[in-house]
Amino acid sequence: MVQGIFYVLDEVNEEQQLALFCQFICERWREFGSVRVWCRDQAHAETLDEALWQQPADAFVPHNLVGEGPAYGAPVELCWPAAEVSQRRCKVVVNFMPTAPQFAGAQLILDQVPSAPEQRQEARERFKWYRQQGVNLSTIKAAELELNSN
Repeated sequence: MVQGIFYVLDEVNEEQQLALFCQFICERWREFGSVRVWCRDQAHAETLDEALWQQPADAFVPHNLVGEGPAYGAPVELCWPAAEVSQRRCKVVVNFMPTAPQFAGAQLILDQVPSAPEQRQEARERFKWYRQQGVNLSTIKAAELELNSN
């Protein structure tokens, strides 16, 4: 069964969110071997790309923006809705989009619940949709997590 985790982002600023999701991406890549990250747009993907390049050498994550790098794609692929994305399946899907992405073949989905009311409602809709798809869901308050100092 596919597992899904929603991270509630109350009391977590944007810088902390970026660090937290870089940590999640790094950990899940090491655990599962392939991660597709669905960003809100290309600018968001480029910000995340830069943050992943800033990780310490011992926390390196082999990643690319979609369409860059090797023909078969990097183990961690940063995508956005307007990008041309391959049908390659990944074991982990990380979602920052307002809608739920396709996750065929995934074992784990990581999603977020922003504080803004409109974005929180979009998260509720994604939660319901994932549940209808048979995903086993849980929520975690991100403010209660400790960031690793990689």
